[in-house]
Amino acid sequence: VQLQASGGGLVQAGGSLRLSCTASGRTSSRYALGWFRQAPGKEREFVAAISWSGLRTYFADSVQGRFTISRDNAKNTVYLQMNSLKPEDTAIYYCAATPTYSTENYYYRRSEYPDWGQGTQVTVSS
Repeated sequence: VQLQASGGGLVQAGGSLRLSCTASGRTSSRYALGWFRQAPGKEREFVAAISWSGLRTYFADSVQGRFTISRDNAKNTVYLQMNSLKPEDTAIYYCAATPTYSTENYYYRRSEYPDWGQGTQVTVSS
């Protein structure tokens, strides 16, 4: 599938942003979704994942309790709600998709995702 992320921007510490990522192409097949981020000079890291059904989610320890992930399969869209943002959350955020036969599996390894969006910049000022 092709992925288009949006919703990034500049926000003060403690603020909120909601990222969206819309899929197109082979959306009739089941696919799990994830969000990753890459800060300058650092490796791309896992942020959050969601199963095809949307019932199972998984988060990196660094965002647990502050971020939520959800999806609307009718709109082929996944959302990342980011609250209580910190300067260390500053990064380019990427959405990713992987085909799956399971409605409940989620994935958190970069290598498990063949399809990636172009990224959206999130900057959190102190």
